[in-house]
Amino acid sequence: MSNVETVITVAVVLAVIAMGIFLIHQLNAQHDARIASFHYGEAIQGLGRRRRPRRRRPATGPPGPPEAGTHGDQHDGGRG
Repeated sequence: MSNVETVITVAVVLAVIAMGIFLIHQLNAQHDARIASFHYGEAIQGLGRRRRPRRRRPATGPPGPPEAGTHGDQHDGGRG
C-alpha cells in the first residue's frame, strides 16, 4: 500500500468510529428521555399482575401477656 492509501484507510476508520460514537450518544439520550418519562407507580391497564382482594385476618385472642408455652418460651438462642 502506498502512503495515500494508508492515510485514506485511517481517515475512513476514524470517521466510522466517530459515527459510532455519535450514534451511541444519541441512543443513550433517547433511552434516558424514555426512562425519565416513565412513571413507575402507575400501572398500565392490561399489563402486570392482577390485584386480588385482600383477605381479612381473623381476630387473635385478647391483648395481653402471652400464655406459658407460646412463642416467647420457644427461643433456642439462634441455633438451628
